[in-house]
Amino acid sequence: MDNLAHSWNRLTLSEREGLGCSLTHKESVTEFSIVSEFLTRRAINVEVIARTFTPLWRARNGVKIKKFGDHKILFMFDNKGDVDWILSSERWSFDKHLVVMQRYEGNKPLHEISFERTTLWVQVHGLPFKYMTLEARIKICEVIGKVIRPIETRFFDAGNFICIQVSIDLALPLCRGCLISLNDGKEIWVPFKYKRLHNICYWCGRLTHDDRDCDPRIESKGL
Repeated sequence: MDNLAHSWNRLTLSEREGLGCSLTHKESVTEFSIVSEFLTRRAINVEVIARTFTPLWRARNGVKIKKFGDHKILFMFDNKGDVDWILSSERWSFDKHLVVMQRYEGNKPLHEISFERTTLWVQVHGLPFKYMTLEARIKICEVIGKVIRPIETRFFDAGNFICIQVSIDLALPLCRGCLISLNDGKEIWVPFKYKRLHNICYWCGRLTHDDRDCDPRIESKGL
C-alpha cells in the first residue's frame, strides 16, 4: 500500500485529469441516512432485514435499504426525525446479534467507514439513594466509555438504579461494574446491567461475537 501511494504521488496529472469541477449542495443527496454493520457471521438478506425493521421503526415515508458489504447496510430516510429516533433508541439487534449503527452524512465513501463503537443503555445498581444524581451517574459511567448526557432528567427507574446511555469501544470487553469510594471513606461495588443485551461472548466479554466464534477461546481450547 505504501509503494502504491508513493507511485501515485509521482504521477503528473494531464490537463483533463486535473481539477475540473467543484461539487456543491446542488449535486448532493438530501436524504438522511444510517450506516450499519451486522455483527454476525451468517449471510444477511436485505428483504429479511426490511421485513424486520420496517414495522419497528415506522418511518413516516418508509425507508430505502442498500447493501454495501457482506454485513453492512445503508438505511436512507427522507427526514431527520426518523434517524434521530432510531439512533436514540439503540441498541438494535438482528437474529440476537448486535447491529452497530451511526449517522451517515454522506461526506466520505462507504468503504471508508469503520464501526468501532456502539451505544448502550447502562443501569448502575447498588448506589445509596443520595447519589442517584445526573452528575454521579456520568462520573461513574465514564469508566465504561463516552457518556451521552441526557436531554431529559429521569434519574432512575423503580427507585433502585440509575440509567444512562454510554458509547462504548467494541474492541474492549464490557465492564461488569466498578469499585467506588463515598465521601465517608466507605468503598462499595456497583454492578452494571446492560439493557436489551442479547448475544455476548462470556469468554472474553465482547459484543462482536459469541462464545462459539471467540478466537481466544478456540486457541486455548476452552481452558
